[in-house]
Amino acid sequence: MRAFLHDVNRIVVKIGTSSLIHPNGKINFSGIDQLAFVLTDLNNLGKEIILVSSGAIGVGMNKLQLSARPASIPEQQAVAAVGQSELMHFYNQRFLAYNQQTAQVLMTRDIVEFPASRKNVINTLNQLIKMDIIPIINENDTVAVDELDHSTKFGDNDELSAIVCQLIDADLLIMLSDIDGFYSDNPNKNKQAILYSTISEITDELIDQASDAGSKFGTGGMISKLKAAERIFEAKGSMVLANGKPPRIIFDILEGKEVGTLFRRAQ
Repeated sequence: MRAFLHDVNRIVVKIGTSSLIHPNGKINFSGIDQLAFVLTDLNNLGKEIILVSSGAIGVGMNKLQLSARPASIPEQQAVAAVGQSELMHFYNQRFLAYNQQTAQVLMTRDIVEFPASRKNVINTLNQLIKMDIIPIINENDTVAVDELDHSTKFGDNDELSAIVCQLIDADLLIMLSDIDGFYSDNPNKNKQAILYSTISEITDELIDQASDAGSKFGTGGMISKLKAAERIFEAKGSMVLANGKPPRIIFDILEGKEVGTLFRRAQ
């Protein structure tokens, strides 16, 4: 069923805040380093890699020594501004240790909704890939409020990662979270919850089973991951939701091992 994953070439990897920040709010440097190693190795093998990274607010909270996520939008934007530069510093440092060049791409929703902007971002991403540079994409939290605690919540970059897949015709979206895959219920509360190996359709039952965000540092829950999967289905692509601790699981996914939940239309 998963043998096709050996042959995917253009891959979007989305890493969630919970994979970058320890539960105590400290930076997960081991995870960041391992992610840089894995993605660089895949790039060296000829894979085309794009990273969509959450974590700006989580890193900003650590930098500013905040124990609780700010309540107001301006405060969240300020923390994100501090955290984004710090996060890119960490990425630049670790990727350069493996001689891999990266580039920061901050996106807002209007970029993909307006044709001219859409074309420009597609051209930029394709050119970076052509130059063997790994783009690191995040929502521009300092000017966009959709992803923050706002009535039109975007979803912790989950949906953004699926949109990026659509923009650049990616073969696969690997979504790394703090959960092993999609369960029939919240496995932290229900030990009898069943892990789905494969999902080929987003049904009302699955939506009912989706749980809320489990981390105070992130904003995305299972609902946002299902929305991302719907976009992937529309683009006739594939998505794997897996536990990003540790990021080396990406190797297992691409070897076709039965880890995480595979979202793919029945062939």
